Amino acid sequence: MNIATPTLSAILGLLLYASTVFSQSIPICQAEEVGMSADRLERIHQHFQQMIDDNKIAGMQTLVARRGKIAHFQSSGYADIETQKALDEGSIFRIYSMTKPIASVGLMMLYEEGKFQLNDPVSKFIPSFKRMKAVVRDDKSHDTEAVKKGMTITDLLRHTSGLGYGWGPGNYVDSLYAASASRGGDRNLEQFADAVAELPLYFQPGKHWRYGISTDIVGRLIEVMSGMTLDAYFKERIFKPLKMEDTFFQVPEDKVDRYTTHYRPKRGGGIEVADHPSTSAATRKVSFFSGGGGLQSTSYDYFRFCQMLLNGGELDGVRLLSPKTIELMTVAHTDGITYGGGPLHYPSKSKGFGLGFSVSTDLAANQNLGSEGAYGWGGAAGTYFIIDPKEELILIQMIQLRPYTHLNHRAQFHTLVYQAIVE
Repeated sequence: MNIATPTLSAILGLLLYASTVFSQSIPICQAEEVGMSADRLERIHQHFQQMIDDNKIAGMQTLVARRGKIAHFQSSGYADIETQKALDEGSIFRIYSMTKPIASVGLMMLYEEGKFQLNDPVSKFIPSFKRMKAVVRDDKSHDTEAVKKGMTITDLLRHTSGLGYGWGPGNYVDSLYAASASRGGDRNLEQFADAVAELPLYFQPGKHWRYGISTDIVGRLIEVMSGMTLDAYFKERIFKPLKMEDTFFQVPEDKVDRYTTHYRPKRGGGIEVADHPSTSAATRKVSFFSGGGGLQSTSYDYFRFCQMLLNGGELDGVRLLSPKTIELMTVAHTDGITYGGGPLHYPSKSKGFGLGFSVSTDLAANQNLGSEGAYGWGGAAGTYFIIDPKEELILIQMIQLRPYTHLNHRAQFHTLVYQAIVE
């Protein structure tokens, strides 16, 4: 039997195919082309490599783009420490609450189609929300009263709904949210929303800001208005048009080898495995599509989503939203709103919250480099992104560690990016 020897062109073709599959042949420009300093951007790697060497994180991936071009894309450390598997451009991360901006965009696409108005009551689309009650005084109280002014869709998008996560000192409402396992389990979004309707709100809708499961209810609104499950809607209406080929609720079997290991700090120092790809729920059958925190993605995919936003709703000739809708979403909608408890403090002197994003409102109060009007959000495993329209800048940071706040890595990354702008 004769076995043909592969030609050089065939070998090169296979190599090119592999590169496309795993790294997507991501183009990176010279930093100076977009008014940044390559030497100064190198400080990002120099600074964070020490965290990896000190075994505080397994690895970190950072992406910086300006004026529509990627000027920096650095992968440092490991996707998995035990096997010494390096992070690379194709690594897939748990982005947790960086799902929220995607869900918010998805709902606002339906807004542009005339499916709803922002001041519509949520109960118009989810009837069980008509019977919701709120605690009378605060989350220490067992007394409830009927909702006086119905929760609106704006309340969900800006986190003034009265819904929470149960993250708190374990008072009455906290305990009810925690006991209900309110973030899904085996339920679908319809069942989840009806279960949420039985829980008391932390406060009357519109009164305060409190981070919580509001964006999961946004996901249910998308299903009701579109007639599609949330995963199908994301795929058909957002991921396919933007060519986000590596973003999903459930990691496909043929991409599990690219899924990173999730770590947590270990008592006494170092880190240990919290969630491994071989046993992760995201690599099994996913039935609860959390609009608040369920997606897995890559830095490059998320960059494409961010660039669409920075472009005013369009990317590569495909338009998802109008510039006026992006403008509405990315201004603070929290004037006159006070902090309503929980671990995240909004609004503050330096930041407000828009329709799906944190928004910088006072540069001096923020005490870091940046621009007023910059917007973004982060995820529970330390992931983070900012879009700065004034500087035409996108910055994305990916780690997989929870808890992570002791690192202060987001503020450090923020500074290291902005100091590299030279024109």
